[in-house]
Amino acid sequence: MPDFTRRATEEELMDDHALATDALRQNLDELETINTWLGGYAPVLNALERLRPQFPTDRPLRLADLGSGGGDTLRHVARWARRRRIPVELIGIDINPFMLEYAASKAREFSEISFRQEDIFSPAFQAQSFDIITCSLFCHHFPSETLAPLLAQCHTQATTALVVNDLHRHPLAYYSIKWLTRLFRGSHLVQHDAPLSVARSFSRQDWQSLLQAANIKTYTLRWRWAFRWQVVAW
Repeated sequence: MPDFTRRATEEELMDDHALATDALRQNLDELETINTWLGGYAPVLNALERLRPQFPTDRPLRLADLGSGGGDTLRHVARWARRRRIPVELIGIDINPFMLEYAASKAREFSEISFRQEDIFSPAFQAQSFDIITCSLFCHHFPSETLAPLLAQCHTQATTALVVNDLHRHPLAYYSIKWLTRLFRGSHLVQHDAPLSVARSFSRQDWQSLLQAANIKTYTLRWRWAFRWQVVAW
């Protein structure tokens, strides 16, 4: 039984950057379905709506999604922007070439989306800037001692805002996703990683401590359905 008073440290199977199998492709499809069912894109889209007055007016908005995985968040952002006639340049950043190939294949209808294989801890990446950086179900993959400096880095790179969408560590969230993935006969990857993602995720106090450690003082921290945290840092 997990100890919900602290973040779990066990690594997810998806944390293997060399993973490149049909099982991973199935897992990415399953994660998109889960996020669609449980409102997993709403925290990012809501944040963008709130940030619209700060978007540039003389060029497309440049948004980078770190750990973009299957690229599903970027496709939802692209649809949101198209409906509002907002010009955007959306960049998915990931270290796993298999995920980048998969994401690109799913985004063929979206010319505003591109993908890059980059090490986000490299000086070359850290020298880049974007209007907005999003981290959607990405932060829980890092231990807190690594995550706080990463948040500080992203906050510096994002000239308008850093937007984080991640899970709330809670027993109900943990056991619900554990039994749902079993009930619907999810892949081995999703049955293992989905509940572990919750165990590795955050409480409100975790976020407050991390943002303080990152010296981020101007932010909003909101709970969103279903068991999500939305962080918007200016």
